[in-house]
Parts: sequence; structure tokens; C-alpha cells
Amino acid sequence: MSALTFTLKYKPAQRVDLSPLVCHQLADLSLADIGAILLQSGKLKLRVDELFIIEGSDTQDIVINNSADNLDFIGKELDGGRISVNGDAGAYLAFGLKSGEIKVSGNVGLYAACEMKKGYLEVSGNAGDFLGAALPGNKMGMKGGTILIKGNVGERAGDHMRRGNILIEGNAGDYCGSRMTAGTIAVMGQTGRYLGYAMRRGTLLLWNQPNLSASFNDCGAHTLAFLPILFASFKSLNSRFADASIGFNRVQRYAGDMSEMGRGEVLVKL
Repeated sequence: MSALTFTLKYKPAQRVDLSPLVCHQLADLSLADIGAILLQSGKLKLRVDELFIIEGSDTQDIVINNSADNLDFIGKELDGGRISVNGDAGAYLAFGLKSGEIKVSGNVGLYAACEMKKGYLEVSGNAGDFLGAALPGNKMGMKGGTILIKGNVGERAGDHMRRGNILIEGNAGDYCGSRMTAGTIAVMGQTGRYLGYAMRRGTLLLWNQPNLSASFNDCGAHTLAFLPILFASFKSLNSRFADASIGFNRVQRYAGDMSEMGRGEVLVKL
């Protein structure tokens, strides 16, 4: 079987909710039935076959071609299967992802992997604000799985993060790891202001020295045996994180945020 492929005919004038186009919801539908699904776009409802050319049959392997930055909720609550996005994706990509994998060749918008539970997300470009975070008013962000961003990320990455890994090859904006309670965020590039703001637990793993607030305590240099094990777990990824030469076990450790529980840690490569 060939992948179920949606090729965008034109960029719509309004944002479009693509949440119905996920593997588990399309499993028992014919191409005609899939084409008749209605997608919300502003005040309008668009048929899938009005917006996309539909080809293929494997609903467990979905491909979106010519994707645009106003296609929102791609892979919402995906529960198994695979979605490949060729182009950019809009807001709320992989929202509530339960299992399976999503790969994007371009950039993604706000709230990517928001409240993600398990699974794998890979973005070849940049990600917007609130990556792996919680919805406004909620206090439980990403709860598991792995996010790999090959470009840069915006502000508040990992806000209210509970578990899992966020791996960033580029730079991270302000408030990275804010209010996180567990999990690991690794940043190869530079980090912005207010790193780890109000974090309670969890680990921020950095290749470059950050500008930390006074509420983080310098705990000195340490050799940590768990770090080689952590880096070994990334070997299967299509990423710089899989390169054995980038790993390290000698770090400068900072504890914080002392304005909260103070059980979080920032580990900086020495």
C-alpha cells in the first residue's frame, strides 16, 4: 500500500483545523468518505477534497505535501501511525500526541506538541513559542515522549513540562523550562533570559553558559555517570544528538529555582 497523501491545492485565506486527518480516525474510511470530511476554516467549512488532492490508501502512513503555516492541529491526539509534513505547519501541531510519530520538513507555529503524552515529534526547521507546554490556564504540559527540533525555538519551551525529552539543536528563547516539574530539555545553542524560571524539578542540559538569575545556586563542577547513558539513548535519532562526539559527562551544576522547590538543575558543559 502507498501512503495516504494529501497535496494542498492552494493556500487557504483563513486558518484550517486539520485535526480530523489523523491515522486512527481515517482507518476504516474510503477515499470518497475522507474527501467528504468537513474542515473548519474561519466561519467556513471546507471539504477535504476541495482543499487537497487525495491519493494512496495506507491510513497508518499519512503524508501532507505543500503544507502551509496556516494548517493547524495537524496530528491532534494521534494514537499510532505516522504523519509526514512536507512544508510548514501551523499552530498546535501534535497537540495531545498519544503515540506514533510526526515529522515536519519546515517550520512549525505556536504550541507544538502542547500537552503531548507519548510518541515522537521531529521538526527540521524552527518552532514557535510554548513548545511542549500547557494550554493557558492548565498546569500540565508535555507528559512524555521525545521532541527533536533541528532549528531554533521561541519562548516558554517546556512550560509546565512534566516528563519526556525536548532536544533543541539551535537556540532557545526566553523562559526556556519555565515552571517545569520534571523531564529534560537539552539546548545545543544559546538560551535567552529567565532560563528555568520558577522550575520545581527537572534538568536543563546546556552546551553554552547561560545567564542565570540569582535564584540559582552554583553547586560546582561534577562528573555525572548518567549523562553517557542519556546520550546513548539518542543514538537512533536523525540528529546531531546521535553523534557520540557531542556527549559529555563533566558539567557545572546549578540548583534552582530557589524561589520554588529548588530541586531543578541546570547542567552546563565544561
